[in-house]
Amino acid sequence: MSKKKKTFTTKQLENLTAEEVIDKIQHENYSLLTSLGAENLRKEMVPVGKACNTAINYFFGTTGPKSKPEKHNQAARKKLVRILSKITPGSYTGMPHDQKNGLVIGFNHPSLGEIARILVMKIDIMGDKPMYFPVNLPWYESLAPNYDRIKRLGIIITPTITPSTWTKMGLKKGTKMYESAKRLKRDFRDIYTRLSHDALKNGGVVFVAPSATRQATVFKNEDEFNGKEDIIPTMSMLAVKLYDDPEMKCDFLPMAVIPPKNYSRGLNFCKKYRLVPGKLMTADYIRKKYFTKKHVSRLDGFDLEFHQRIADQLPHEFWY
Repeated sequence: MSKKKKTFTTKQLENLTAEEVIDKIQHENYSLLTSLGAENLRKEMVPVGKACNTAINYFFGTTGPKSKPEKHNQAARKKLVRILSKITPGSYTGMPHDQKNGLVIGFNHPSLGEIARILVMKIDIMGDKPMYFPVNLPWYESLAPNYDRIKRLGIIITPTITPSTWTKMGLKKGTKMYESAKRLKRDFRDIYTRLSHDALKNGGVVFVAPSATRQATVFKNEDEFNGKEDIIPTMSMLAVKLYDDPEMKCDFLPMAVIPPKNYSRGLNFCKKYRLVPGKLMTADYIRKKYFTKKHVSRLDGFDLEFHQRIADQLPHEFWY
């Protein structure tokens, strides 16, 4: 039986750094969601979290040699690919194998199912390159107890609070709790940006769902598709912060997720997904087209172009 989650006091929420909050979630059984009055959001992810944690424990518990950590980690990664390829099948023909630059992969996010297929794809063809995933807070809290083992698989997760989750929390504006949560939301994003920078500088891979929520289509509506309505600037904000470093050479890869017929929002076991790369946006291309001035603060048109390159690989039903 799992232990009851600990909650942060109002004083802790005011004074603890984001790093300290993350450490307590990982190692001391704290829940930020419960502390902020969003226990319902935490509970929604408990079943999926338990399944993932059970699987991770299995991969490590049934492989060896346990006396040699790196070989043990490699064996666990191989077993993960072998088993997940059977129960969460996917194809990823054409994905880059020998990418030298760091790589940001942005994908449409119709369900939870593509996450398992992305993990298999990355480990199978990109090997030991570090892999970073910004994870929505409910997801993060469900996986946090196994953070260290997930990291040993070559997967580094970091929490984020998406606009959808922020709205669902329903925090009262002007209260101490609201202000503390707002600060942590910002600081989580800054931690993610810093980790992404370091990973990509070293040739790592960062996966991002630009929609910041499970959404069946690439664009929310036709006006977004036609450029008449603003898109959440997930990709352009990341690009601005990354390319602030003049030595950064990471590329951006749009990737289309084509789910199986009659898919659900869940994991869709034993149903085959297709992960289809779009046209790569290289660092040189991005700098020449979007960084024509010094001290750029926003990239007009970048998000639209990136989303269009995903849509180009998808059936029309997934456009908007």
